[in-house]
Amino acid sequence: MIVRKSPEDLEKMRRSGLLVWQVLRELESMIEEGITTLDMEKAAERMFRDAGARPAFKGYYVPAAGAAYPFVLCTSVNEEVVHGMPSARRVLKKGDIISIDTGAELEGFYGDSAITVPVGEVDARTQELLRTTREALEQAIEKMRPGNRLFDVCGAIENHVTSRGFSVVREYVGHGIGSRLHEEPQVPNYVDRRNENPRLKEGMVLAIEPMVNAGAPGTRVLSDGWTAVTRDGSRSAHFEHCVAVTSNGPWVLTRP
Repeated sequence: MIVRKSPEDLEKMRRSGLLVWQVLRELESMIEEGITTLDMEKAAERMFRDAGARPAFKGYYVPAAGAAYPFVLCTSVNEEVVHGMPSARRVLKKGDIISIDTGAELEGFYGDSAITVPVGEVDARTQELLRTTREALEQAIEKMRPGNRLFDVCGAIENHVTSRGFSVVREYVGHGIGSRLHEEPQVPNYVDRRNENPRLKEGMVLAIEPMVNAGAPGTRVLSDGWTAVTRDGSRSAHFEHCVAVTSNGPWVLTRP
C-alpha cells in the first residue's frame, strides 16, 4: 500500500531531509586525498547525534545480507555501486569518486539522500558519468507531478542515461519513504513492466536514486555481504533525493 503524507507529515520529512542535506554538505567539504571513509563515518555519526536524530542505516536489518548494517554511511568508491562500508583502510586518492549515501529519522519521519563526489580532478568520462547521473535525477524529479505515473519517473532516468551511452543498475532501486525508511512503491531506474504503474497523487513521497554505470549494468556483491560493485570494474555514480508530489509541483525534501 502506498501511504500518502499529510502536510504536517511533509513538514517533518522536510526537517529530516534538510538535516541529511546538511550532513552530506559537511562530508563533501571534508573530501580530499588522504582522508579515510571511516573519518567520514565518525563525523556523520557525531553530526546526527548532535542534531538529536537517529541514523537511518545503522542497525537496519537486511534479510538478503542476513545481518544489520553496522554503519551510519554507505561509502562506495569508484567501481563500488552501493553499500560500501566505511573503513580505516579505505584511503581516498586523487582521481577517485566516492558515493555517500545516508539517512536519518527525526520526529518519526525519514530523510534519505546520496551524492557522488570527485576527489580532485577526474577524467572526462568520469565527469560525464557524474553529470549524466545528476541530470537523470533532475529529469525524474520533474515528472513528480499529480496525474503522471511511476513509469514516467523511471523512464526519464532510463532514457537520459542510455542516450548518453551509460547503463542503469537494475538490481537496486529507489523506494517510497515516510514513517519507514523503505515503503511502497519500488522505484526502478528503468521501466519494468512486470511492476505496477500507479498514478502519482498529492502526498506521495519517493526516494529517487539513479545508480549509473560507465560500462555494463551488471553488479555483484563482495564477500563482505554488503558492497555491490560493477561486474566489469567500470565506475558507478549515485545521486538521490526524496521528492514529494504536491499541487504546486515536485517538492525536493532533501535540499533547500
